Amino acid sequence: MPPLANRGRRLVARIIDAIIIGVPVGIIMSVIVGGVNYFSTDSDQARGQWTVSGVTMLAYLIYEGLMLSSRGQTLGKMAMKIRVAMLSNGSIPTPQAGWTRAAVYTLPEIVPCCGFVFWLINVLWCTWDKPYQQCLHDKAAKTVVVSTEQAPTAASPPPPPPSA
Repeated sequence: MPPLANRGRRLVARIIDAIIIGVPVGIIMSVIVGGVNYFSTDSDQARGQWTVSGVTMLAYLIYEGLMLSSRGQTLGKMAMKIRVAMLSNGSIPTPQAGWTRAAVYTLPEIVPCCGFVFWLINVLWCTWDKPYQQCLHDKAAKTVVVSTEQAPTAASPPPPPPSA
């Protein structure tokens, strides 16, 4: 199995994926909903908030589920040279594992307050998990995140000097 991915690369990959999904969905939803005032108590505004949040979560779930099931990588993971692999054999996640991983990462946020707490514990779990640095969504799907970069090999000796 390739070496485990660096946690910093995992974080940057998530940020890239959030931008890839969040910006287009945000633009489209702001046109449809007409902007959302997150501090308003108006019921129409609250409905707009839930709509934007729900569409964003659904888009992220579909994006991640499809990408992991087909390639083992999202665009963010490709950029950071990491991928998701089955813990048992290092292969691309099965469709069930890819969708399970995406669902455990994305869907808990549906639950107000508690969902965010679960999500936070989930993503921080890899900082103390041994030996595979798995988050809870990795454990649920039986996956691990690995590097796609080749390990450095021993340097070859320099070529012999040209004969005169």
